Amino acid sequence: MTVIERFLKYVTFDTQSDESTGVTPSTPKQMVFAKYLKEELEALGLEEITLDEQGYLYATLPANTDHEVPVIGFIAHMDTSPDMSGANVKPRIVKEYDGTDIVLCEKDNIILSPRQFPELLNHKGEDLIVTDGHTLLGADDKAGIAEIVAAMDYLKQHSEIKHGKIRVGFNPDEEIGLGAHKFDVEKFGCQWAYTMDGGELGELEFENFNAAAASVVVKGRNVHPGYAKNKMINSLRVANEFMALLPADETPETTEGYEGFYHLIGVNGDVEETKVNYIIRDHDRAKFEQRKENMLQWAAQLNAKYGEGTVTVNLRDQYYNMREKVEPLMHIIDIAFGAMKETGVEPVVRPIRGGTDGAQLSFKGLPCPNIFAGGLNFHGRYEFAPVPNIEKAMMVVVKIAELTAKRY
Repeated sequence: MTVIERFLKYVTFDTQSDESTGVTPSTPKQMVFAKYLKEELEALGLEEITLDEQGYLYATLPANTDHEVPVIGFIAHMDTSPDMSGANVKPRIVKEYDGTDIVLCEKDNIILSPRQFPELLNHKGEDLIVTDGHTLLGADDKAGIAEIVAAMDYLKQHSEIKHGKIRVGFNPDEEIGLGAHKFDVEKFGCQWAYTMDGGELGELEFENFNAAAASVVVKGRNVHPGYAKNKMINSLRVANEFMALLPADETPETTEGYEGFYHLIGVNGDVEETKVNYIIRDHDRAKFEQRKENMLQWAAQLNAKYGEGTVTVNLRDQYYNMREKVEPLMHIIDIAFGAMKETGVEPVVRPIRGGTDGAQLSFKGLPCPNIFAGGLNFHGRYEFAPVPNIEKAMMVVVKIAELTAKRY
């Protein structure tokens, strides 16, 4: 199978994660895909293949060198985003994209247009893999899995390419921030690794957001509305006051680059109680800590007005910026940079406006920068993946293995 054939097969598996279940993997369907991948790795002749009960799949491509080379790894996640359905994905290939609108679903008038997504025009003349407009595609991160598996197959078939021991790891639940929580770094046994979980061609990332989740609970006091003066506390209105305290220009839709934000992701309530959920993001650790402190101060401000205990904020750190762990080991970035150059890809080093499993793994003792997997517009119906991006990402994996052996 080619890397594209693998990818088209993988996206037919529904692996959507669900943060509400409290188990690992968060959905049984991720384990179905993991078992399929295990069989595929066995068929390829990889060794030390293990799949644990929580859906973490590990395997080894043995070294073919006669000298000692650091053990490196490649990692990708099996789940797709809860933001949109990953069931019954129907991918199709648009041949030699001509720069015009792509009709995803004529019946429902769902169109992928360069007017809304100008990045399409960077891929004129290329074959593009798109959805039917009713699901996400799943390139995040089944493209990464396909690239890693195909690269291992390529190295098996090309023994003239010398490489050290390579470990591969596929994990569940990255999309809900839990992918690395139960990743067994000691068992994986690498000096460093790369996640294949980036977007556009050439992306090489070793900076990501510091991330936290904030759950705001507002308690109200409900009485008959006809006799409510000076008695009722409408939790919905108080919640609205809280939301109004947050800066309007520090949201995802108003920020870019290194700018952090507060992102309102859910509101649910009635007069008696309202729950408001945010995620908090910033590359700068000090600014990140201040953002969390701001949430507590805004709650205190409203509690002073309405009574102690009216507003409660629960904060949960999710992951941190991996830069502080990767920067002292810049040779692992240099190898990836060189691998891209040698495969005809211009490296684009930029901060991740998000997170990857590599961020958490870096803090668990496995330095783990992120490399492009090739898809764009993740988490929605307009997701697409240029075929050359996926093919080149696969060859970058191959070249990293080769350059690591040459360097040592």
